[in-house]
Amino acid sequence: MDVSKKNNPAFSAKQKMTSSFTRQGILCGFISAITFGLYSTVSGYAMGLDPLATSVVSIFAAPFVASAINDTIAAIWLVIFNTIKGRFKEIGRSLAIFPGLMVILGALFGGPIANGAYLVGIASAGAAAIPISALFPMFGAIFARIFLKQDISKRVALGMGICIVGAIMISMDGGGEIGDNFVFGIICALIAAIGWGMEGVFSAFGMSMIDSNIAITIRQGVSGLVFITVVLPIFHAWGLFAEVLAAPNLLLIIAIGALFAAVSFLTWYVANSKVGVATGMSLNSTYVLWGVVFSAIFLKTSLSPMMIIGAIIITGGAIIVSMNPMDLFKKQEG
Repeated sequence: MDVSKKNNPAFSAKQKMTSSFTRQGILCGFISAITFGLYSTVSGYAMGLDPLATSVVSIFAAPFVASAINDTIAAIWLVIFNTIKGRFKEIGRSLAIFPGLMVILGALFGGPIANGAYLVGIASAGAAAIPISALFPMFGAIFARIFLKQDISKRVALGMGICIVGAIMISMDGGGEIGDNFVFGIICALIAAIGWGMEGVFSAFGMSMIDSNIAITIRQGVSGLVFITVVLPIFHAWGLFAEVLAAPNLLLIIAIGALFAAVSFLTWYVANSKVGVATGMSLNSTYVLWGVVFSAIFLKTSLSPMMIIGAIIITGGAIIVSMNPMDLFKKQEG
């Protein structure tokens, strides 16, 4: 490094600000993963309760009803949060500009398309659908490279690959028997990965002019609205929707899960805006690890050696994505 730059107060201040910006993005990425793991655990528990567990309307009904209620309640949580912060008027203003439209497009890809397909994939193909959905960082990085011209360093690419390998190891272990809808479930999981990848790109573009807190509020609100007004009627799920609304205990559980989802998506959007789509998505993909851990703690899911090894691998991949391990040795030498 140039000595003159090193001793320049303005340059040093800029370096510190950039470093702080990156640290905040990495922290938000990990928080988004942890809270999405909690959301997945709570949602898994809720899907095993009546009337969701005993629905015979169609394979889509229960997952879509759960998604509709989750996204709507998450939007309500976020509106309350932004109102407390004095940003309520910004929601309407943001909808009136082009970046707001980009966030809406991201909401359509990430909500009704991706999240709906994800839950249907799990219902159809079981655990085998999870590693396919965990490919979304790869699609996000590819789309970000194409549309946002964001570079992917070799280190970040390596970390992404390791995260995906760990996710596959964790999710494929004990996946259960292959049913009649297995191939359909895998296709749905792939659609989810592509949808989340596209969401990351559109939301990153939108957040060039819109605060991430506002962007995620729009995302959840649009997703919940489209689920209720378009998706549920198409799949004749209104009856089940009404049944769930009439079950206060189940509704409370879904509301708790929605709170975790709101925090997860909020911090994911912040991470994407601070450290880029590729890194933000890779950190978020560690939700597979946290989902396994929380399922073992709260749902008494057993942990096999393969799951433990996969957890270690995916954690290592996330560390490589978030920082250069060699920097630790450089600091020690200094």
